[in-house]
Amino acid sequence: MSKSKTPSSLSGKAAIAGAIGSAAVAAGLLYMTKRKEKKAPPVTGPHGEPPETD
Repeated sequence: MSKSKTPSSLSGKAAIAGAIGSAAVAAGLLYMTKRKEKKAPPVTGPHGEPPETD
């Protein structure tokens, strides 16, 4: 009752696994880009000194 694995059924599974892997890589890259955008340089005055606050 067990099905024999034919090359065509294996290639379909490999294509699905490749698509899932590609989506995971793309999601990781998007996450890293958003993380980099959030890091803003500290606010400094015109001469590189921290701003004075009252």
